Amino acid sequence: MKSKASVAAAAGGLGRMLAVCLVVLCAAMAAAPARAALQIDITQGNVDPLPIAITNFMGETENDKSVGSDIASVVSNDLERSGLFRPLPQRSFIQQIGAINVQPRFGDWRIINAQALVTGKATTETDGRLRVEFRLWDVLGEQQLTGLQFFTSPDNWRRVAHLISDAIYKRLTGEEGYFDTRIVYVAESGPKNKRVKRLAIMDQDGHNPRMLTNGSYMVLTPRFSPNSQEITYLSYRNNNPRVFILDIETGQQEAVGDFPGMTYAPRFSPDGQRIIMSLQRGGNADIYTMDLRSRRVTKLTDTAAIDTSPSYSPDGNQVVFESDRGGSQQLYVMNSDGTNQRRISFGTGRYATPVWSPRGDLIAFTKMASGRFVIGVMKPDGSGERVLTEGYHNEAPTWSPNGRVIMFFRETRGAQGGPNLWSVDVTGYNERPVPTTGFGSDPAWSPRLQ
Repeated sequence: MKSKASVAAAAGGLGRMLAVCLVVLCAAMAAAPARAALQIDITQGNVDPLPIAITNFMGETENDKSVGSDIASVVSNDLERSGLFRPLPQRSFIQQIGAINVQPRFGDWRIINAQALVTGKATTETDGRLRVEFRLWDVLGEQQLTGLQFFTSPDNWRRVAHLISDAIYKRLTGEEGYFDTRIVYVAESGPKNKRVKRLAIMDQDGHNPRMLTNGSYMVLTPRFSPNSQEITYLSYRNNNPRVFILDIETGQQEAVGDFPGMTYAPRFSPDGQRIIMSLQRGGNADIYTMDLRSRRVTKLTDTAAIDTSPSYSPDGNQVVFESDRGGSQQLYVMNSDGTNQRRISFGTGRYATPVWSPRGDLIAFTKMASGRFVIGVMKPDGSGERVLTEGYHNEAPTWSPNGRVIMFFRETRGAQGGPNLWSVDVTGYNERPVPTTGFGSDPAWSPRLQ
């Protein structure tokens, strides 16, 4: 680890950077270790999860030990839910780690077939801050892979745990993690024929849920801004559909404009300077953008059809959308100025709700065929179409910020049925329910928090 002086210096800069998130969090990287062979290939399906031992983080006091145990539990759950790691039961551990700076007895961990080992410590500083540090060890290579130290307020321990999970994921997969993120969705309650729909937000693992609207009006299609601090959504207030922008922390919101007719599927541009949406005029709907500074509206499509559900490519140069201009719902791509519109979906069935991957390599979609709802992906030119999951009613895919996991909602049948959130790996592997308080639909995954 770096010296205390260098850690404190790093802390000041990062603390200022994160002030906008209302989180005081400081970190310092360990000295770069020699590169080890231990790494997970996440490009293939049915990955054999990596056996990893995660010890309870040590502490000087009983409270610190309790916090350390909680942090280890969150890290274990994060990594296990990814489908790429298999945390080993702590009852199988032979060595009891007594000091974080002492190299572990690697032979004891090889006996239980651990390939990676996580150790850590939580300490309450004299100024009341919580210091958390951890080490990631390559058991077979017998070396440290990475180490981090965090300073934060005690109530931010869960976020520190997610940041540790991200660091482990990145070191062992080579890609950014997605655990320090949030999900905004539509929380649904009440009888099926009279649902109350409110905006809700939670951590990606379902913890820290809170409502953003009170349910006095219906809300649909929430979407994050690129800085994760604002949400655009469609609201039906007094039966009047309007697009709003909501500041998550302050609760302040404003209508982005008054448009006659119906407004659908608002979404931010990658630079956060524009909103793209579908506006209905008469019997057809077209794609429009609004510059959020000038409030100037630009029309991108002009057909006697329904064009909706636009989504930018991550570089902002292209837009994918759905249209029935050819006689059925299909996916189309155009340049961001509306030129070069071309169809990309040609399979059996109707395609809807396209969303571009943050990596730029794939487009996720919903497809309806033979009474089934499919969540699938294809390349931006329409090639390589693959089904990830199918069911009675699957809809509204949204990408993790690293482009490796898709979340969606699945409706269940019956009078007591309703929508619930699910996730699936981009390879079609590791499908799992996402915990929510009550029914949930229309999820949107935030970028990684700042």
